[in-house]
Amino acid sequence: MSRVYLPGPWAEGQTLPLPEPAHRHLIQVLRLRDGDSVAVFDGVGHEAPARLTDIGKRSGNLQLGAVTTPNRESPLDITLLQCVSKGDRMDYTLQKAVELGVTRIQPLRSERSVVKLDAERWEKKRLHWEGVIVSACEQSGRTRLPPLLPVTDLESGLTDLPADRLKLTLLPGATTSLRQLPAPTAGIALLIGPEGGLSSAEAARAQAAGFVAVHLGPRILRTETAGVATLAALQALWGDWQPTDKTA
Repeated sequence: MSRVYLPGPWAEGQTLPLPEPAHRHLIQVLRLRDGDSVAVFDGVGHEAPARLTDIGKRSGNLQLGAVTTPNRESPLDITLLQCVSKGDRMDYTLQKAVELGVTRIQPLRSERSVVKLDAERWEKKRLHWEGVIVSACEQSGRTRLPPLLPVTDLESGLTDLPADRLKLTLLPGATTSLRQLPAPTAGIALLIGPEGGLSSAEAARAQAAGFVAVHLGPRILRTETAGVATLAALQALWGDWQPTDKTA
């Protein structure tokens, strides 16, 4: 069933206007019509079935059914500190991180970041990235939007973290694997460098801030692969990819 992000508050029985982007996708692309069913979610945990009504060329309504609060969030509280990469690479990272259950995303500026923008263009980037996150939630079934934190410099990102986080980063030459680490008792902070990797000074600052350098094998991963692969490994080790029946 197609899903639509519709910020609340709303309640069962309400009829609400269909947002313009949703109208374009559902009506013009998917060719849905009056009476067809979709699901709506508010980004803070609520979901409801909805029926399309009064569909026109540019407008339509959603008639809401019973509101539920399904839990599709990962048990792991993971902050992804992602150094900004160029164009589609950053979009891919954000999309897949959401699908893999990331809790929040902190974009970082770093020494080797290719993307250099002024304040106005950073704001346009932020709006675009928020759209990527919404689309990924619609596709993956999540009912909570992972917050996208304001872009900041790497040093601030390293220090603005709770002390009880398990702090991880991928560095060439690291000798520690994820399996060698104890399961986290609180949240996880995962730092991923840009296209050219972290500089030696940045890597040293990360380790001074308590980040453990880990590896995912002998191969060096690209920036858009590294975060996604690590999130998948974390879910498999300690998250909701484990079988619920421990005998399985």
